[in-house]
Amino acid sequence: MVTISTGGICLIASFSSHIDKVAQTVDSRAAAARSWLAASWRRSMINHGLDPAEQRAAEYLPDESIAQRRQALGRVAAVAQPKLDQLFALVGSSGCGVVLTDNQGIVIDHRITDADMPTFRNWGLDAGADWSEATQGTNGIGTCLTERREVVIHRDQHFMASNIAMSCIDAPVYGAEGDIVAALDVSSARADQTETMNGMIAALVRQTARSIEADNFQDKFSSARVIMVNDATDGVSLLATDSDDIVIGATRAARRAFDLQSEGSLKPVPLGDLIGRDNKSKGFERAQRAAVIRALIRANQNVSLAARELGVSRATLYRRMKGLGINS
Repeated sequence: MVTISTGGICLIASFSSHIDKVAQTVDSRAAAARSWLAASWRRSMINHGLDPAEQRAAEYLPDESIAQRRQALGRVAAVAQPKLDQLFALVGSSGCGVVLTDNQGIVIDHRITDADMPTFRNWGLDAGADWSEATQGTNGIGTCLTERREVVIHRDQHFMASNIAMSCIDAPVYGAEGDIVAALDVSSARADQTETMNGMIAALVRQTARSIEADNFQDKFSSARVIMVNDATDGVSLLATDSDDIVIGATRAARRAFDLQSEGSLKPVPLGDLIGRDNKSKGFERAQRAAVIRALIRANQNVSLAARELGVSRATLYRRMKGLGINS
């Protein structure tokens, strides 16, 4: 039996029982097939050669490397700043720290109270620490990035016995081109942290990650028109269009919703082709119809003014409206 001091809270944990449980689970191929957690434990031991009994100190990058990684994140790091502050204002007083990493699991930024900082520093949740799954085994940050989805790693779900005093709630942050650029983490030092509380925090983490994505996308396409599209996916569906209504950018959720390429610079596509405008008419007719309707709306339904804007006679516009099925 080992007593671990966590910021004034004494947690008595049986390392040996946890280590035995991990070993037995890893030995069972069936367990890995049934459970994503068991699969992660197996990756940690078999693929990465980690030992759950090891008292593994955090591996830190030098300051210059941290600065380079923060610079590589680009605008994401800057856009995330106020979002981290807002999230920390909600969870910081309950013994939680807010952490932002890059897509390799390196801690780039964090928000932790002065009282909790010794505990988190002792655990290695400080700037420059490596929390990839390959380094620390199953943990919120590394497993979130490996699984490419939101995860909650509650206490003894961690691989390393030395990490079982923590609860970690994480969500990936996707960049403007659909790739994972960061992980957002809330870790708790509270011994009485419950799975119900984790679920509530997970909703905040998810919302904050999506908010960072949306702000970063709008920053990336600040000179374009950004449209929010309603869909059933769990994410922020935004499309960026140029002045000709050509889609030039899409968030990950929008790419999934419209079956676009998952990552990388988007191949330009007409907005009408994505949102299904009048698919029965030909492309040129759709463009003409859209131009006429826009002119009529701008002219407050005054056909004479709309015709003048379009550079045609009133009679010509009436004929064209009839041909396009636009009711005067």
